[in-house]
Amino acid sequence: MFPLDIRTELQIGGVWTDVTTDVRTSASMTITRGAGDEASALEPSTLEFQLNNRHGRYSPRNPRSPYYGLIGRNTPVRVSVPGPESYLDLAGNTSSYARTPDTSALDITGDIDLRVEATADWHVPTSQSLLGKWNSAGNQRSYLLRIINNLLILNWSTAGTVTLAAQQALPALPRRAALRATLDVNNGAGGATARFYWAASMDGPWTLIGTPQSTTPTTSIHSGSAPLEVAPILATGVTPLKGRVHRAEVREGIDGTVAAAFDARAQPEGATAWTDTAGRPWTVGLGAGISDRQYRFCGEISAWPSQWDVSGADVWVRVEAAGTTRRLGQGKKALESTLRRRIPSAPSLLAYWPMEESQTADTLAYSPVAGVDPLVLTGADWAGDDSLGGAAPLPKIKAGSTLSARVPPTTATGWQVEWVYYLPTLPPVQTEVMRLGIAGATMRTVVLYASVSAIRLEILAADGSSLGWLDFTNGGALAAFAGKWNRMALYSGDKGGGETLITATWRDVTTNYRYYMSTSPVTGQGRVTSVSATWDASLADMALGHLSVFTTPGTGVLGTPPATLIYDGADDGFYGEAALSRIGRLGAEEAATVDLVSRGSDWPDYSTRLGPQRPDTLLALLEEIQDADGGLLYERHDRPGLVYRDRRTLYGQPVTLALDYTARGEVPPPLDPVEDDQRLRNDVTVTRDGGTSARSVVTTGPLSVQPPPAGVGPYDEAVTLSLYDDTQPRSIAGWRTHLGTWDEARYPTISVWLHAAPHLIDAVLGLDIGDRVQISNPPPWLPPDTIDQHVLGYTEVLDQHTWTLALNCAPAGPWQVGVVGDAVRGRVDTSGSQLAAGATATATALSVAVTAGRPWITSAAYPADFPFDVTLGGEIVTVSAISGASPQTFTVVRAVNGIAKAHAAGTDVRLAHPTIVAL
Repeated sequence: MFPLDIRTELQIGGVWTDVTTDVRTSASMTITRGAGDEASALEPSTLEFQLNNRHGRYSPRNPRSPYYGLIGRNTPVRVSVPGPESYLDLAGNTSSYARTPDTSALDITGDIDLRVEATADWHVPTSQSLLGKWNSAGNQRSYLLRIINNLLILNWSTAGTVTLAAQQALPALPRRAALRATLDVNNGAGGATARFYWAASMDGPWTLIGTPQSTTPTTSIHSGSAPLEVAPILATGVTPLKGRVHRAEVREGIDGTVAAAFDARAQPEGATAWTDTAGRPWTVGLGAGISDRQYRFCGEISAWPSQWDVSGADVWVRVEAAGTTRRLGQGKKALESTLRRRIPSAPSLLAYWPMEESQTADTLAYSPVAGVDPLVLTGADWAGDDSLGGAAPLPKIKAGSTLSARVPPTTATGWQVEWVYYLPTLPPVQTEVMRLGIAGATMRTVVLYASVSAIRLEILAADGSSLGWLDFTNGGALAAFAGKWNRMALYSGDKGGGETLITATWRDVTTNYRYYMSTSPVTGQGRVTSVSATWDASLADMALGHLSVFTTPGTGVLGTPPATLIYDGADDGFYGEAALSRIGRLGAEEAATVDLVSRGSDWPDYSTRLGPQRPDTLLALLEEIQDADGGLLYERHDRPGLVYRDRRTLYGQPVTLALDYTARGEVPPPLDPVEDDQRLRNDVTVTRDGGTSARSVVTTGPLSVQPPPAGVGPYDEAVTLSLYDDTQPRSIAGWRTHLGTWDEARYPTISVWLHAAPHLIDAVLGLDIGDRVQISNPPPWLPPDTIDQHVLGYTEVLDQHTWTLALNCAPAGPWQVGVVGDAVRGRVDTSGSQLAAGATATATALSVAVTAGRPWITSAAYPADFPFDVTLGGEIVTVSAISGASPQTFTVVRAVNGIAKAHAAGTDVRLAHPTIVAL
């Protein structure tokens, strides 16, 4: 391992080019990730190193350079070190796969067993293929294993045409895990049974996920001609896996004969073909590759400052690169409203006017649709209403305001016109709300009216005569038409026999409840040529916007919704959307890689429900989600992009890096615990944006708001969060004070010297932001308990002969939440108890008085709940029995944590590991 094989690559002309030989070894390479000691979690990763430039190769404006015109601002750069084994690196596109040709050994028609070991983001909103023999276009479907939305899915086909499926929700998984699916085509009970498993690796042991999935009747698997692929590329609607595959197997029969045994671990870097132990020849697609590299940084170089000594003999470039966050945070305009972003994606959109102009607008509202003239709106109070979650401020009309908009010509027959509006009250008499001009049909005008007595929809001929009208007088529908934000849709529909039905619907944006009304049938659907209105004083203060025209008609059946539902969700800014769903949606909409590290079979619904997504920068919206949900947002180190690690992944997670203070080289100095107030918060007020507030104050304990020595005095905080309802601030405020008053030292620097302790390299390569680090056997001048911390960031320094990390950490203790039924974390602490009498350092019987709440359980009544640990005066003892009423007698084993001392009467007695209720 040492001298360390550090590889530095630049993406030059779209190709990763190894420039390691030009990296100056006289200067170390420094990488920072995550939060610094005083920073928030989301900070740009940085990379600093120097390139030899005596040849002028790295001067972007030097025409003599072979890289002239190919490097410059934001040139991608990555740094890697060798890992313990090779893997198949997959980019998630149709050229990224590994394949072996179809053979009779792979044409398994009976019981089958599929296994894959991969490193991936398992909880993804898009379908990703893992392993299979599947070609949708050629009707050569046999078997396919894939993941989507926290589900592991096994697909198969009996004839190559129709797809059958079984699925199971995934549990919390580490990023590297093995998944397995078996199919018993004849379970002996007239049906077939699929089972799903996971393991830490394909070596097992396998854990059954959920319950077996049985169907009737019996089944079989098509003997197709498709090749077997790792990350299959020929399944319609399924994206190949993005990540790393280490191993994969196909077995004929459950635990049966291995028909294919893909194993990338021992392949040399760059291998493109080999034969596995089952005799199957494998080839790697052009977009995939075999690699053993572990990437420590992936970012962009923003500048190329060239420097030299006075002689000019030594010339170098001091490279400073940064991750995705730097570019996302510089000069970015706010993302537009959710309606403005969503509506243009409708394939049938003909015309659209958001009407989100500023207060200084005159009379024109632009259209983002090419070839569409601006809408003319006179006498309006532009940007007068900002109360709709899915829109930027919209205009409010005044008495005498007018609207006119021309719709481009189209050959399509049928139409839909939709907009959002807020009408404070219904007018006293029938008043025009909107008018549509129609061509290509007997009707020439569609008019919508409203009054306190009826909603009217009327159809007019070319001469202005009425072809039909309907007054809708339902009281509930009238009440729903005003006093709230609605979506109004008018649309045509083919009723059959040449007849057309014109329908009006209004949908309450908040409750999503819709009302329908339709006129008598008319002849022909036609097309919309104009939208117009003239409003009198009775409609003053009506707000409206996001007026759109579509070429897709409805069904012509009363009570059916319009064909285009593009407004759904976006109208209220996706109000109530789960945090993880919003991050996934934003990442997809912005083509920004925001991967999710999530946990739990109820993903993503367990994450915090959010308020509306208002216009803001992508980075600000992501941070808004992080603040509300309480997770960690940070940059990836292995490829460009961000990661959101949700709050639940921090609860009770296993230890990633275990260090021993007494082991040589594992924990070099400094190891300086800090008892400061950087994270101290004992008085927290949380306000829902647009809603109520809740306050949590810690009034007792060493970090309470009480003045010293009873507490530390007030440390207050007030935050406004994007939340769904007014029940959320209370619990979030309580969780924030829980974190802010955790009485434990933090360790701003835990150092690891990998050149002195190379046995830790594999564990460190698997370490990421938010992971758990423990140090056992701390020095005697520190508390005897194992040091237990979460990594919030680190600085990594590499050169040929040394490799060091300085981890910035915070206590992991407050995240060790209760688990129902767990022997340690499933116990509720006492409300108050103390020693009734003093105890010597060797006493094995303690007299404990209950000062508040219920007495401790007795071993006679609950023998199965013993033993357990309690703490008193810094000493942890194991309680093997309790008897009597208060004071109770505790039979104990002393000095469990190495501390044995005398304790005075009145010493507080508590559970050593009480249940913490998770947020």
